[in-house]
Amino acid sequence: MSTFTDMGDEVPGPLVGPGEIQQMLGVGRSRFRQLVWHPAFPKPFQTLMGGSVWLKSEVEAWIAEYRQPRPPADDDEQG
Repeated sequence: MSTFTDMGDEVPGPLVGPGEIQQMLGVGRSRFRQLVWHPAFPKPFQTLMGGSVWLKSEVEAWIAEYRQPRPPADDDEQG
């Protein structure tokens, strides 16, 4: 894991923060915090004063391996 002082290093791809990951997973803050502690969840690429950021490719790979796809919403059904 890099630290704030390593900003001169080349970033190997797009980064995502907690808000983006929550959207990718379709979860709220509490569930996101639980998932970050999952042993296989990617470690943050960098931890900044404002929070952590992850490599988008690593998060996408974790989602592909560990998350079940959500069934599509049925727009015809009225609840």
